[in-house]
Amino acid sequence: MKIKVGFKKVFDAYKALEPQTAIEKQQAAEILAIEKEYPKLTTGLTKCTDLTEYQTQIDAVLNPLFSPLLTENEIKFATIPFQNIAIKCTQRYKNLIKAAGEKVALEIINFNADQFYIMGCSIILNIYYGIKVDFRRSYYYNIPDEHGMVKNYRLLYNADFVEIQKTNKAKDISEADINELLESYENVAIWKEKFPPESWIFNGFVIASLTDVTLNVSISDFKSNLLRLEKNGGFEDTEFSRIFRSIFHLKDLMIGFTDYHEETETFERTLFKEISSFILNNKKSQRCKDALCSGSYYKLFKQREFYCITDAERYHKLYPDNLLYKKMLDQGMKSAIFASIVHEDKILGVLELVSPNANDLNTINANKLRDIMPFLIDSVVRSKENLENELELIIQEECTAIHSSVHWKFRQEAKRYLNSKNEGNANYFREIVFQDVFPLYGQTDIKGSSEARNEATKQDLMLQLQYIDELLQKLSKYNPLLIFEQMKFTVANFSNEITENLQVDTERKVIDFIASEIIPFFKHMRLKNNTHKKWIDEYNELVDLNSGLVYKFRKDYDESVMQTNKRLAAILDRKQLEAQQMYPHYFERFNTDGVEHNMYIGENITKRRTFNKLYLKNLRLWQLQIVCEMENSFYNFKESLPVNLDVASMILVFNGSLSLRFRMDEKRFDVDGTYNARYEVVKKRVDKAHIKGTEERITQPGKIVMVYSQKEDEEEYLQYIKFLQSQKMLDEGVEILELEDLQGVTGLKALRVKVLYSKNTNKTKEYYTYEDLISELKD
Repeated sequence: MKIKVGFKKVFDAYKALEPQTAIEKQQAAEILAIEKEYPKLTTGLTKCTDLTEYQTQIDAVLNPLFSPLLTENEIKFATIPFQNIAIKCTQRYKNLIKAAGEKVALEIINFNADQFYIMGCSIILNIYYGIKVDFRRSYYYNIPDEHGMVKNYRLLYNADFVEIQKTNKAKDISEADINELLESYENVAIWKEKFPPESWIFNGFVIASLTDVTLNVSISDFKSNLLRLEKNGGFEDTEFSRIFRSIFHLKDLMIGFTDYHEETETFERTLFKEISSFILNNKKSQRCKDALCSGSYYKLFKQREFYCITDAERYHKLYPDNLLYKKMLDQGMKSAIFASIVHEDKILGVLELVSPNANDLNTINANKLRDIMPFLIDSVVRSKENLENELELIIQEECTAIHSSVHWKFRQEAKRYLNSKNEGNANYFREIVFQDVFPLYGQTDIKGSSEARNEATKQDLMLQLQYIDELLQKLSKYNPLLIFEQMKFTVANFSNEITENLQVDTERKVIDFIASEIIPFFKHMRLKNNTHKKWIDEYNELVDLNSGLVYKFRKDYDESVMQTNKRLAAILDRKQLEAQQMYPHYFERFNTDGVEHNMYIGENITKRRTFNKLYLKNLRLWQLQIVCEMENSFYNFKESLPVNLDVASMILVFNGSLSLRFRMDEKRFDVDGTYNARYEVVKKRVDKAHIKGTEERITQPGKIVMVYSQKEDEEEYLQYIKFLQSQKMLDEGVEILELEDLQGVTGLKALRVKVLYSKNTNKTKEYYTYEDLISELKD
């Protein structure tokens, strides 16, 4: 549209007005006299210089629309729609623009030139054609104040004084055109085709009013950011700080959040880790009663109300022992509001608002939180629920996970069960069974683990008895009591028993003696004098505080087992992902004194109907190769273990298929049927079996054993061994051995072959047998 600033509609309104008082008659006469003297104000002004030239007359015409009594209160100005020209305005509007600065351009948020064009066309349709096109939206300005804080203002237009005129350039709009326009909001080209530029004249002005809606917009932003937080799982501290600064109109305000754990009554940093916790002050956790003062604890946890610190510096002088005030001052904060996040009578956490300025935050503006707390509580509840779900997922993955290869079967049954339940049919979750699948089992076991654990226990007991004897010797010099001699005699007897012939119950007897006699006795003697206290404190530093026992050699053993298991399991888990790409199969792993693994492959495990025994053979070869790699990995890092350990590996070969059933009560898979149970019996006992007619265990360090019962399995694995020998993973030569009969199982045989261990040197890759490797390590 071609723009003209005209006042014809104002003049027409005064002509139609019937004045009731002498003042109204005089005012109307003066305004109509201006019309008569200055006809250009009726036809419309087209230049900015015209506005300056006729400013006095314009003010006189518009004065009745701008009450002088409200000029300091209303934010109002006469303008052209969506332009920054103020023809006349209130004093408060002038003050607003002055505070914002001359360089600030007033621009409507989320409103571009194309939308402006379509808006003009919609006005023409409404005013000239009577087509009610509803283009009403909420328009906003963002205007900074004198402190540089951006405030939000809603813009409302009064278009009563606008006249639309058609020119000879304008096109007639048909009903078909209107239908096309209503379908083409996003296509501004169609609007420009129907309404060519400057083919219509806008004559008049609008009255624009601004309303401060900063609080409402900030709360809306707050809700939007909370939703984004839940979607993206991240908390943007800077964005939330900006929102709270707008709500409280405090440029230095900062926010924090502290999570509360009800079971332990502690504050933690679990939720919203991206923002600070001023209560914890860099600590990961702390008992809430220690983190708060008595007053804040009572206010937050008993009354469930806001706790305000208006001037931490003044409060600290009055109450110097109050740790919370000191904690705030240490962080440079002088005022604060703490608010309990309460849901269903349970405290979930504490919202923290802090400022480096005294009195910024107080009991009055704390009430602003009441408008946003419901949204924050909902978000914290959902975040807590998401955290619980994540924890459950971790537990499920780490402890009772359903392997991805069979997950589809469980989903299928769960869907059937849910549908049946929704239809009102009595039903139950049926057991999951996979028939005709081929099992593979392997283990890399720590050899002599029981003996190593017993030796570690023996050394710990001996060391503790030595510590006790030395302390009793010192104490007896100061206290010549017979009881000391009796205790030293008991200690000596236990030492001899452990050294010469450690019995099954010796450990229990020693622990009972320490717990019932030594620990209470030392506690009593510690109170006698400072010398005794010093000696007993030195003893206490040598033992575990919780149990009162020496835990040195057992700790080394446990650490060695844990490191071994972690290393072996990591290799197996990583390589398993690659094996799944070859052909999906069920896999599970167990950590004991070493690592065991079960695998089941077959057409029924997956949805695929493409199974061939070729995939079984491929998995068997993969298993043998991975066991070699696990052996190599262990012996390349065994020197770093606190305790010298060895491992031995075994693979159990089962000829034929079996059925696999998920035991609902035990939440684990197990073989199904009496015949198939023979497989489980062999798994549990075979690694302890001896070679027939000897006392030699079938599993030995440095060798991999493949236990089988059928000739065809022997021939198959001899091919795998030959291949891996060519790859320098296994040594030349293979032992074919018969196993002693196990309970209910006879006729087992085994292939045993030495592993080749490798290590990288500066010159070349060298290969060792187990004996060579041990010799190399000793050197």
